[in-house]
Amino acid sequence: MYIAKKLAVILFLVSIVAAQSPEPPLADTRLTVHTLLREDIFAGFLADDLKRFNRGEKNIQLLLEKRPAAKAELLAWKGGATLYRAIQALENQHQEEFQNYYRQAQAKFAEARQLGPQNGSVAAVTGGSFVFFADRLPKEYRAAAWAQAYDAYHLLWDQQAAVLDQLPVHIRGELLGGLAQSAQRTNRREEFAQYVDKILEHLRDTPYEPVAKKWKANPEAAVKGSITCLSCHDGGRLAARLTALNQ
Repeated sequence: MYIAKKLAVILFLVSIVAAQSPEPPLADTRLTVHTLLREDIFAGFLADDLKRFNRGEKNIQLLLEKRPAAKAELLAWKGGATLYRAIQALENQHQEEFQNYYRQAQAKFAEARQLGPQNGSVAAVTGGSFVFFADRLPKEYRAAAWAQAYDAYHLLWDQQAAVLDQLPVHIRGELLGGLAQSAQRTNRREEFAQYVDKILEHLRDTPYEPVAKKWKANPEAAVKGSITCLSCHDGGRLAARLTALNQ
């Protein structure tokens, strides 16, 4: 696991102690499916908290019944959750289980893209899932996984580039970080350099800047490095959102 992601885990665990997530109120239509699912699913991704993750998986299924209009986004979340299951199986030496989960994950992502080919949320969940897990896949799977991440982030770039500086730091950073990292992993060196420069221009004084400076000075440092999940997925966001809505 990369140093940056280890730091993200530490920050994540500290935030959980400070603010435990309540049971997501699935019937509250003021909340997006992303707000309802994000903390529990990323508790699995970042901290291997299977209790929280299992709740998130269960809630994906419940929301597929309650929010049919959000089916594309929910299928993307299902794809990400199943990809995490595949990684768990692989790292526990369960090869057949890995293969089954990985096929299921790819099927869910494909169905989500078919339902929402221009859906930015589908692209964000798909790209984020692959950028987080692609390097942990068997070598023969990595190129295709990173290609999917690259395509997803470029769809987001087409939609968000014009308003880049109006986006919150987290969204701006994950977008440019995902573009830089997926370009590097797919051997697009000129694009990689361009997105590193964009990070330095648009994300000064943020957690993304030191990594970008390192990669600018030594592009080889990016080969096994990561510049995503540096400002995100802390606990308590659901509770904070509910408090804001109720006020």
